[in-house]
Amino acid sequence: MNRTPDSFYDRGATFRDEPALARVEQAVAEGAAIIDIGGVKAGPGEEVTAEEEARRTVGFVAEVRRRFPDVIISVDTWRAEVGEAVCEAGADLLNDAWGGVDPGLAEVAARHGVGLVCTHAGGVEPRTRPHRVTYDDVMTDILDVTLGLAERAVALGVPRESVLIDPGHDFGKNTRHSLEATRRLDEMVATGWPVLVSLSNKDFVGETLDRPVKERLIGTLATTAVSAWLGAQVYRVHEVAETRQVLEMVASIAGHRAPAVARRGLA
Repeated sequence: MNRTPDSFYDRGATFRDEPALARVEQAVAEGAAIIDIGGVKAGPGEEVTAEEEARRTVGFVAEVRRRFPDVIISVDTWRAEVGEAVCEAGADLLNDAWGGVDPGLAEVAARHGVGLVCTHAGGVEPRTRPHRVTYDDVMTDILDVTLGLAERAVALGVPRESVLIDPGHDFGKNTRHSLEATRRLDEMVATGWPVLVSLSNKDFVGETLDRPVKERLIGTLATTAVSAWLGAQVYRVHEVAETRQVLEMVASIAGHRAPAVARRGLA
């Protein structure tokens, strides 16, 4: 749920409450288990203060909690003061997409007993784009950062089972870095921490296929299938129904899910 007027994906379609709540209802009906709410677009743009970010998200979190008591509510924020407010309103998970730039956010998660997403963002400042970023080994850097953030969170008191790690596609990375992070995702899975991936319609998909935002679904779903095969467990997406079909198909190919029906050759 992009509670912003300038989202790269929907251009503010869910900025107002009623369209946003309708979208939550649709996402839940299509099989979403987690609703991720953000009040600041990831890319550069007009300044959004902590007060404005909270205004866009806190009341909305409370209303989603009231209408959908069983859904997991995640809030995409890097600010501890916003994290504090949304946890008081009913959030279950803090999605720190900017790699612990505010160390107080993990302390908030520990204090409220909520989950935390620990993301690799390449050390860039929030809402800035990478410029000629280099790594000796991008996956080594991803692992060093995310595992360090995860262990710190647990040491602070965040429940270990509620900590996820995210390679941070596009964040502090160029397209080749994001492709390599996908290709080597099994190295993150092997750590034992549950892996979250945020792939949906991102620039690395667009650049790989030379497609604008609204034509990136096929590339996103291909990347989703590869990530699922390599063991990712949580997917932050825009197109819920299509993603669920991909994940169910991969699970069935892997032998973890039975076909929904089995008639062929049995009549």
